[in-house]
Amino acid sequence: MFRTQIQLTAEQARALKRLASKEGKSVAELVRLSVDAMLRNSELRDPSEQRQKALAVAGALVGGPEDLSTQHDDYLDEAIGS
Repeated sequence: MFRTQIQLTAEQARALKRLASKEGKSVAELVRLSVDAMLRNSELRDPSEQRQKALAVAGALVGGPEDLSTQHDDYLDEAIGS
């Protein structure tokens, strides 16, 4: 693990301590979980990782209309009744 320091407002520190107590976790663990969630949702994902994930699911669906890739909007409209 890498040790670092962060600065929180007094309100943030109090709320984080209360949440840690309620969840039965340490403040450090909650910070790590929050950072993980932020990184998962950020635009800074590793492009090679994204490519690998896309390749892993490519061709996974079998069946369906042959023109789905070009007519997906029409099929979506039909499905949701627009």
